[in-house]
Amino acid sequence: MTQPTDDFIQQMPKSEIHIHLEGAIQPETALKLADRHDAMHKLPGKTVEDIRNWFTFVDFPNFVKIYMVIQDLLQTGADFELIAYENGKDMAAQNIRYRELTLTTFTHTHYQDKSITIDEILEGLEAGRQRAKQEFGVEMRWVFDIPRNLGFNEGVYVPETAVLTLEHAIQGKGVGVVGFGLGGYEVGAPPEPYAHAFTKAKEAGLLSVPHAGETMGAGSIWGCLNELKADRIGHGVRSIEDPNLLAYLKEHQIPLEVNPTSNICLGVYRSLPEHPFPHLDKMGLFVTVNSDDPPFFNTDLVQEYKVLRDVFGYDQDNILRIARRAFTAAGADDVTKEALVAEFDRWVEQQ
Repeated sequence: MTQPTDDFIQQMPKSEIHIHLEGAIQPETALKLADRHDAMHKLPGKTVEDIRNWFTFVDFPNFVKIYMVIQDLLQTGADFELIAYENGKDMAAQNIRYRELTLTTFTHTHYQDKSITIDEILEGLEAGRQRAKQEFGVEMRWVFDIPRNLGFNEGVYVPETAVLTLEHAIQGKGVGVVGFGLGGYEVGAPPEPYAHAFTKAKEAGLLSVPHAGETMGAGSIWGCLNELKADRIGHGVRSIEDPNLLAYLKEHQIPLEVNPTSNICLGVYRSLPEHPFPHLDKMGLFVTVNSDDPPFFNTDLVQEYKVLRDVFGYDQDNILRIARRAFTAAGADDVTKEALVAEFDRWVEQQ
């Protein structure tokens, strides 16, 4: 058994398919945005350390509050260019070759008190994505997700959030949008009512990549599989509670976008040793490892692979096996994906 060193994990080419763009904004970038818009009063302090301490996870309501403040700092297309570019810089620092980043466009264009349009957002994202590709050689793609909780008004489904998010996603196909998601708090916001939007998204060539099986159990995952025709499941860890679901996921090799540290911070599981990741893997499910909202959970993708090594006991070969899956599950075009997988395989051969 070869134990992967820190250097091995750092240098290994990586792919990440579950991370939120707004949730990946580092303290330094938050300060830049606040200074740009004379909004420093919205932050708890003026130093990186102040913001880092503020980002420290307390509970889910506090997490949402901070997340919304960060979202509110994004006021112009140039802001989206900045965070896309800074994300590319972070990818290069961790040798992440490919990322699919989820963005909740509805909250920026319709929910918050802003004047920004989807055209400006897309223009900014594309400018930042291309700058990052040119400077760092990294590939980024986008998943636009529905904020599921905003789709219900006193328990009654309101389709506006889904319809508008779908319009945004289809409009963005030419500038890197590859997936259509469903995010937010699962309790009280089941996936089934959103089937109409996901049907049209898949007809338009977008992947169905809803969150499920995080704050709700196996029933939420079944809803995404049966009604949203999910190609991947964001989280999905609570499939461990249903043997029939485990068998289905194994048979169909539906990729699960697992976020171990996030699951602990959000109280899905009490500790990393209790996390089901290694059990799902041993049962033959298609699991990948991701960081979700890294600055908020004091983690990054390198750290998540160290969890596989240090907590779950994964050796070098098994870490490589898991890492390769995140490339093969990607929503990029075939040419890009084949090139990324080939690059990964060449690196492995050289070890």
